[in-house]
Amino acid sequence: MNLTTMNLTTMIQRIENHPESEKIGMILTHIGIVRGFSREGQQVSMIEMKVDKELLDTIVLRHKKMPGIVEILVEISNNTTLFPGNRIMSVVVGGDIRENVLGTMTSIIDAIKQDVTHKIEHYA
Repeated sequence: MNLTTMNLTTMIQRIENHPESEKIGMILTHIGIVRGFSREGQQVSMIEMKVDKELLDTIVLRHKKMPGIVEILVEISNNTTLFPGNRIMSVVVGGDIRENVLGTMTSIIDAIKQDVTHKIEHYA
């Protein structure tokens, strides 16, 4: 799993070319971007990002077992400093029907943000 390139077109093509692509009825993408303000409204000048790669791999494998899911690809900026407007994370989920894909996307993003990524915000 690559944690740095975040080429969404390539990620989508990988899912479209998956050996079980005939089972896919929906591909959903998510791009996380550094906001210029915190949830509390403070101006963010930059963030430091660290990723627990082993836990990420475990979470992706667990979510691939969810009903109707064919493939999940995740790329996250790791061990780096990011600024407002920079991409943090790209997630692509391919699966059979909308309900399965949407539910899985929400679940995996929540798990990644809660357990996998550790960010420190720096304020202006």
